[in-house]
Amino acid sequence: MGKVTGFMEYERLEEGYEPVAKRVKNYKEFVIGLTDEQAKVQGARCMDCGTPFCNSGCPVNNIIPDFNDLVYQGDWKNAIEVLHSTNNFPDFTGRVCPAPCEAACTLNINNDAVGIKSIEHAIIDKAWEQGWVKPQPAAMKTGKKVAIVGSGPAGMAAAQQLARAGHAVTVYEKNDTIGGLLRFGIPDFKFDKGHIDRRVKQMEAEGVVFKTNTMVGELPKGSKVTNWAKDTVSPEQLKKDFDAVLLAGGAEQSRDLPVPGRDLDGIHFAMEFLPMQNRVNAGGKVQDQIMATGKHVIVIGGGDTGSDCVGTSNRHGAASVTQFEVMPQPPEQENKPLVWPYWPLKLRTSSSHEEGCVREFAISTKEFMGKDGKVTGLKTVHVEFKDGKFVEIPGTEKEYKADLVLLAMGFVSPVATILDGFGVDKDARGNARASTEAVGGYATNVPKVFAAGDVRRGQSLVVWAIREGRQAARAVDEFLMGSSSLPR
Repeated sequence: MGKVTGFMEYERLEEGYEPVAKRVKNYKEFVIGLTDEQAKVQGARCMDCGTPFCNSGCPVNNIIPDFNDLVYQGDWKNAIEVLHSTNNFPDFTGRVCPAPCEAACTLNINNDAVGIKSIEHAIIDKAWEQGWVKPQPAAMKTGKKVAIVGSGPAGMAAAQQLARAGHAVTVYEKNDTIGGLLRFGIPDFKFDKGHIDRRVKQMEAEGVVFKTNTMVGELPKGSKVTNWAKDTVSPEQLKKDFDAVLLAGGAEQSRDLPVPGRDLDGIHFAMEFLPMQNRVNAGGKVQDQIMATGKHVIVIGGGDTGSDCVGTSNRHGAASVTQFEVMPQPPEQENKPLVWPYWPLKLRTSSSHEEGCVREFAISTKEFMGKDGKVTGLKTVHVEFKDGKFVEIPGTEKEYKADLVLLAMGFVSPVATILDGFGVDKDARGNARASTEAVGGYATNVPKVFAAGDVRRGQSLVVWAIREGRQAARAVDEFLMGSSSLPR
């Protein structure tokens, strides 16, 4: 695979970034991808390791050594064929996936992992440039109709697979454009939405029908989930009109922080803040946009969504940005012999952090302070984890100034009324109850209703959503036809 001695001869080369001073002035992607020659050299680092743990580390089981070798050989066209055989949207994952495949790389035991994500990024960009990504309409139609609720990566992957199997697929989306949290949750500087648009065009040419501004069921009263729906359709109507229904919505119920002062103005969920900027970037008009300009911003939550809030606040021109994480600061370098090939716990510094941010760890918010109904600060305390719970450390109380507080502590469940409307059983976390077994997988307790993606597994990665969408498509195809040729 690659060059036999390549891993000894070549060093890992990271993709580049535009300078901070330049990139914070706009919302454009700023990653500088590898050149063809650089990608070839990185492909040469792939070892002939016998057991490629990267394959199992990747949720969609990308055939990584094969496309690494093909890039090394300069056979880009076959490289995209191999990549597309397991992943419908490498243009998505090549940009926003955290790359668990690299954590599982055999070379990562005592060296720097092969730059798998950068190679994937290079392959798909080359494929679009050369015109190799084309619609693949089904040769024969089955006469079966499938409804998919939700147009995020799980819904899109399932829709494409089922359309290629010959089914008539209709995707319902409550917002005015396709993409789910890909569209509205991930900032444009990390993921340009043109990547979604060209995939939608491809899928429409394959026969997929997209119905935007259409809400399936109803949102709970007082919900702050984005909803631009002008039309509604009932779950009962979908079950009547279609041979199968796949629920592929997101886990959109944000985790709240119910401490004194929570009702003050200026405290918002991340998913109130981030979609507004994405809509403005797309040329839309947003009333009362939440802006960080000139404000002292506190982001509560240390994950990717929190990092996205940091990057967006910096582009707004915030006076300061501070990010809180309740967990202790992890080590800068993981203990590789202990954790490999699994995802390691280590300090991760994103491009948004590098643009300007103070990070506080092991910190908990006790109270929001305010004046005239608006937030002015927070009271905090440092904590440690003892006997299964967080315990305050005496003498560590502190107050922080804040004009804007963004809650980015993750998502707890799907919007409950979607599952209730279909009568789908829920697990202990409020997600749709459906197994992933090879036979009968992704089926709910309701006849001909399936569930996949975050609505089933809870908040997760884009690549896991694509995996579940693909596997659910095979399960639906088997249900409709008795057997399936779709890959699992």
